[in-house]
Amino acid sequence: MMVEDSFIAARRKARKVAFQVLYEVDSVNHPWDQVSSRYLKGTRLPEEAASFARGLVEGVLANIARIDSTISEFAPSWPVSQLSVVDRNLLRLAIYELLIERTSPPKVVINEAVELAKLFGSDSSFRFINGVLGSVVEAEKLSTR
Repeated sequence: MMVEDSFIAARRKARKVAFQVLYEVDSVNHPWDQVSSRYLKGTRLPEEAASFARGLVEGVLANIARIDSTISEFAPSWPVSQLSVVDRNLLRLAIYELLIERTSPPKVVINEAVELAKLFGSDSSFRFINGVLGSVVEAEKLSTR
């Protein structure tokens, strides 16, 4: 149980770092690898978790057009460019994990994104994130039947 808890905690911290890197890259366009290195230096993440964080950032940035198109599809009232930087990057991160990386259960990905939204977003961010991601997962379930 203890090993599992530390694995979960490390993945949670890795997602938080990945989100912070994506936020900075999106806000001020710093090179992602330099931003990642700086953030990872400040955390005491096990190498596996640090690698997970780097992979998340790299994956989101490599698939950003597909991910943003998914956001547009499931949040049509909110143009991606007009979303808050927090909401936009939490959605990008979670949609990457849900639709492309697919190594974590959808419930875990959504829960982690909601928790980060509560930590970094506005009062309504977590509800918005939860709603969009729930719709993405439902649509994905229907398309894989």
